[in-house]
This record gives sequence, structure tokens and C-alpha cells, in this order.
Amino acid sequence: QVQLVESGGGLVQAGGSLRLSCAASVRSFSIYTMGWFRQAPGKEREFVAAISWRGRANDYADSVKGRFTISRDNAKNTVYLQMNSLKPEDTAVYYCAGRVPLAPVSSKKDDYSYWGQGTQVTVSS
Repeated sequence: QVQLVESGGGLVQAGGSLRLSCAASVRSFSIYTMGWFRQAPGKEREFVAAISWRGRANDYADSVKGRFTISRDNAKNTVYLQMNSLKPEDTAVYYCAGRVPLAPVSSKKDDYSYWGQGTQVTVSS
């Protein structure tokens, strides 16, 4: 069983930064590819970023490239999302997600088997 708990959300002004964390309660965290998704009110859940289980490969949505960085610390069972130059359109609930062991990076939410409860990010203009 994989449990994911996000933290670090909040209210920030446009142009500001936030770092989200996702702590995983699972053995062998290092073999899980992890991702971040977000969902704004009235919209579908969309891909933000993903990082491979080895941390050697990652992928980003075009809308966040150059502003967001995904990383992981396998010793702490944690994946991070550093968000810089935030825009009002980044406002959403952000979800951490995990794939089955040893799976490659994916931007498709249906490829992820494990989900956190989400953390709210609000960017004011």
C-alpha cells in the first residue's frame, strides 16, 4: 500500500514561489516513478511534471516548463515541486501521484495508481 501526503501549498502573489512536498509511506520508494498533477475548479485534472524512479528522466507540461522543477530525495521518501514565477492560472489543487514500481515517466493520469489528497495553491494577481 502506498500512501502519499502533500504539503507546502498556500496563498502567494503572482511572481512568487512555493515548494510542494510529497511524503510517501512505502517501502522501496526509490523504484516508484512520481508525478504532480493539478486541478482547477471546473477543469479536468492535468499533468504538471513527472520524475523517473531513478531520477534521471523527467517531463513537464508546456505551461510550466522553465518555471517548475520536480526533484526527489529517495533517502527521505519525498518528491518535491519547486514552483517559481507563479501566475494566477497556476491556481489549483495540486496532487502527488505514483506509478507502479519501475514504470517509466508518463504524463497520463490514468497511468498513475496512487494519489495523495491534494494541496491548494492560490496565486493572487
